Amino acid sequence: MRLSILLFPVFALAACTTMTRGDEAPSVAGAKTLRVATYNTSLYSDDAGGLVRELEGDSAHARKIAAVLQKVRPDLVLLNEFDYDESGRAADLFQRKYLEAAQPGGGEPLRYPYRYLAPVNTGVPSGLDLDGNGATGGNGRNRGNDAWGYGLHPGQYGMLVLSRHPIDAEQARTFRLLKWSALPDATPPIDPASRRAFYPDAIWRQLRLSSKSHWDVPIRTPGGVVHFLVSHPTPPVFDGPEDRNGLRNADEIRLWREYLSPGDKPWLCDDAGRCGGLAEGERFIIAGDLNNDPVDGDGRHDAIVELLEHPRVMRMATPRSEGGAETARDYAAKGIVHRGAPEHVTGDFGPKAGAMRLDYVLPSVGFALKDSGVFWPKKSDPDAAIADGSDHHLVWVDLQLQERAP
Repeated sequence: MRLSILLFPVFALAACTTMTRGDEAPSVAGAKTLRVATYNTSLYSDDAGGLVRELEGDSAHARKIAAVLQKVRPDLVLLNEFDYDESGRAADLFQRKYLEAAQPGGGEPLRYPYRYLAPVNTGVPSGLDLDGNGATGGNGRNRGNDAWGYGLHPGQYGMLVLSRHPIDAEQARTFRLLKWSALPDATPPIDPASRRAFYPDAIWRQLRLSSKSHWDVPIRTPGGVVHFLVSHPTPPVFDGPEDRNGLRNADEIRLWREYLSPGDKPWLCDDAGRCGGLAEGERFIIAGDLNNDPVDGDGRHDAIVELLEHPRVMRMATPRSEGGAETARDYAAKGIVHRGAPEHVTGDFGPKAGAMRLDYVLPSVGFALKDSGVFWPKKSDPDAAIADGSDHHLVWVDLQLQERAP
């Protein structure tokens, strides 16, 4: 039986946290660390309701994802590419049938008393010609091009936050509806051939910045409130010489820099109408598949580098893995040579792109780093059998919690 503890509308669409009856938050007296992770799970379907149907059966894919989570056992985790459905049915099924059942190659059953999920822009029709082909909508995969974020049905490639600690959903903020043009110094994509704006002004003024959404989810940890800042910017590819996806990816990442930087920001308004960034002194953790490597692949690398170097973001050793290094070196031997450290890659994106670092867990200053890693075992490791459920690998960080006075 499920017991809803918080359920509130965001412009008539639900964002919620839930708690399992009989599974109250564990005692955290004397807790020393907070393990935080991000994992692009690839748990999506091209068909509306497809993920629910997959999870209702026996999904080998979901069992591998659950097994990795059971191995790593994060206290707080963002799942990217987990299809959103308003009822939360997919999240219920994944929790009950997969996480709460011991999986082959995994660890003990894993329960998360709290979760947060909300609508995303992917697959939501805009009613506009966003790809500039002279028509609205389309057939097959093309119909996703005119959605607010690329997707074949509303909720595809959504996000899900799972937590052992209570979530303050009433104070959560979502920025799904924020206009791209509201971002200071946002640059409309330009067609280099005609030297004209790719988007007509009437469309540019309506475009949403976030391809999925940006969430600030406050978590009540033993060391005080931590703001979990999560997103999944669009890949900086699948466009043309105007680089509209590259520009959007960079500005989706830049939104977090703006959110953390001082100064009055009357333009930075969430979906409930509250404006301004994150107050000085608040602790946070940025997490997600940000689709931008600091030095390799497509994308405007200055966007992620400037986020990594933001004064409120902790300077820390980059999470690493032996399996990622092994894969990156295999690609290098085949001629796909990257400049980034092989140990730092977080995903294998095939023979054209190779392995890159796209997934991040970035704590704020005010924490003490204890450990970190990427769950990517070497091919000879038995754990490799559960690590191929997605082209991305789970990234985790252990943080020292320092008690704060009430």
